[in-house]
Amino acid sequence: MIDGIRFKVCGITSLVDADFADNCGADYLGFNFYPKSPRYLSLRQFADMAKLLPPRKRVAVCVEPTVEELTAMKAVGFDAYQIHFRPEVGDQLIAEWSAIVGRDKLWLAPKLPAEQDVSAEWIDQAAVMLLDAFSKDKFGGTGHTSDWGKFARHREKYPQVQWLLAGGLSPDNIGEALRASGTRFVDVNSGVESAPGVKDLEKLKKFVVNLHRARQA
Repeated sequence: MIDGIRFKVCGITSLVDADFADNCGADYLGFNFYPKSPRYLSLRQFADMAKLLPPRKRVAVCVEPTVEELTAMKAVGFDAYQIHFRPEVGDQLIAEWSAIVGRDKLWLAPKLPAEQDVSAEWIDQAAVMLLDAFSKDKFGGTGHTSDWGKFARHREKYPQVQWLLAGGLSPDNIGEALRASGTRFVDVNSGVESAPGVKDLEKLKKFVVNLHRARQA
């Protein structure tokens, strides 16, 4: 945590990057189990590196998992499960996800076009709601910034859930993002990389420094 702001470094693919994030004070390390992502890890790869990871909270990131897939992730053991999904998957499947991992460990990341808001039904199923930049053909990791005003509006409307800001955050815009969104929890990924799935220590350091400066301003 940096000056009251929690942050997650997502798309960790190596022990080196995990150590980078740990040294910079990340609260959470995110591991992507979506096969179409350039930051994809298999559960076996994660299990092989798990015992050597720094003692930070671990988040399993996935897209519309089946009950069997989510159960397998739970068996490996994570502190939270971040699920990206299209709204049309339906409330029943979302409720099943919540039942499998528990509401306190479920982070929901709906894929919402600009004109669509978060459903009140989802709020009751999760501990964290993540708003990311919308893309028709991708689930997160686009490098584009999300709608900070929309985030602030949702955060004010539903204070009973933790709101996580994602989407194109970088050392250059983290200060503006904090001011515009009011967030106390951020998710950084492509903005601190030298290539997809390869974190850049200097960018991570700069991100933390600029986050601190924004909080002190």
